[in-house]
Amino acid sequence: MREEEKNRSSQWKTFFKKRWVFPAVYLVAAALLISTIVWYQASSNNSAKDPKVTENGKNISGNKSEEPVIEVNQSFENIVMPVKNEDEARIVTKFFDANASADKQEEAIIVDGNKYRPNMGIDIGKNDGSEFEVVAALSGKVADVRQDALLGNVIEVEHEKGVTTIYQSVKDIKVKAGDQVKQGDLLATSSTSQLNMAAKNHVHFEIRKDNKALNPLTYFGQSLTALTEADVNDSKISGQEAESKEGTEDVKDSEDTEERDNSQSDQTQTEE
Repeated sequence: MREEEKNRSSQWKTFFKKRWVFPAVYLVAAALLISTIVWYQASSNNSAKDPKVTENGKNISGNKSEEPVIEVNQSFENIVMPVKNEDEARIVTKFFDANASADKQEEAIIVDGNKYRPNMGIDIGKNDGSEFEVVAALSGKVADVRQDALLGNVIEVEHEKGVTTIYQSVKDIKVKAGDQVKQGDLLATSSTSQLNMAAKNHVHFEIRKDNKALNPLTYFGQSLTALTEADVNDSKISGQEAESKEGTEDVKDSEDTEERDNSQSDQTQTEE
């Protein structure tokens, strides 16, 4: 027994005396270590959560999850001019800014017979004066559509946090109240209005925040978030306070009042 143990010990000593033994042992150990690291990394990646792929807020990746999906909404849209091709459009009448110079204010006055009215939006026409398609400047919900001979018909679209866009002087209206519209969707065709005959064929476009008119030219190219965060009580931003919920050009009430005053004056003169 002792001789067998001595022979085995001698064999191991002879084996380890060979030059290639220890390098081989080191290589095997290194290979095992590297294999362990790779396996750990692979198992970590497999346990990570799969990214969510959504369409209209619905998970289409095939993975069930109770976690809410963040949906891209209109806050990330940049406000655009309500026309198909901006290169073919021109500003016929500018926004009346109470802080602007007298010359600039004069350019933003609407002459209605013997009356002068500040323009609380902008009037957009085509370079060649022809009709053009009026599209949604922002995604939103159509709040009101009404026919109006004086204003040339009206479309109101509601957005986030008290923001409303108004389109007047239009015809061939393609939407109705309650419709959801996306930015760039066709709303109507440009037309004329009795109130601003000098503008000829155009669309009157307004942006309102909490029913206060803002200069659309200031916000074209900016996100809706910038508009919703605007301080409409700052006259430097709003230019002036909105006078009517029905839009800048909706002046029927004031005209009716003026007609009643004139009628009462005529009756008084007749009695005298």
